[in-house]
Amino acid sequence: MIESNRNKDLENRIEQYIDGKLTAQQVDELWAELINNEYYLDYMKSAANLKKIAEEREIETKQPKENSRKHVMLSAAAAILLMIGSAFIFNLSTETSEMLKPISSIELDYYRSADGAATEQAESDVVRRAISTANSGEVAAALNILNSELENTNSNYERAELLITSGSILYNTGEFSEAIERFESALNLEHSDMMLLERNYWYLGNAYFQVNQLDEAKVALEKAFELNGAYSRVAQSYLRALSTR
Repeated sequence: MIESNRNKDLENRIEQYIDGKLTAQQVDELWAELINNEYYLDYMKSAANLKKIAEEREIETKQPKENSRKHVMLSAAAAILLMIGSAFIFNLSTETSEMLKPISSIELDYYRSADGAATEQAESDVVRRAISTANSGEVAAALNILNSELENTNSNYERAELLITSGSILYNTGEFSEAIERFESALNLEHSDMMLLERNYWYLGNAYFQVNQLDEAKVALEKAFELNGAYSRVAQSYLRALSTR
């Protein structure tokens, strides 16, 4: 990029984001600005990855301190977020065109936390085993693991987590109608985990979008947006795009 065309303020804010120095509102504003800026989206991804590599090399040459180790973990999380988020942003960058699409797949290993960081989901042992099985290509076996556990637990939270996980696996195999059934069933269970509920609505909205049930998709995405958590920004962008269709 030509020096005179560089947006140094945006570059500084990207660096602050990677270092975890932005407020939630500032993070919202940054993502909104990056949606239609392919150059600086790539810049953010590259900066996060370079920082991660530099930190890893540093701790290889000397005894790591606790703060340094924590910083590396945060940098790695930021890089993971950027890789996952890029799929979202690719779709969002065309939100005013006919190319708007639902997410192609649901990431089973990492999820976004409410503050914009990527965190490994604290699943139960059963859910972790099912995800590992699904990721190895044994989808039917993974679903059997989850279905079996559904019959053995009375906890609404656990049942919701199992249903959302099985719905996510079905979504990734293109079984969108079956995924919708799982996501809707999870919504019928009362629990207090707002992050799980928000994720439930976000996935359901995308599943409806996949089968071209746009009115239902809007309702689910509005719920995800109203919960004002990890998926609020991306849900809002999808809602704006869907309102033009």
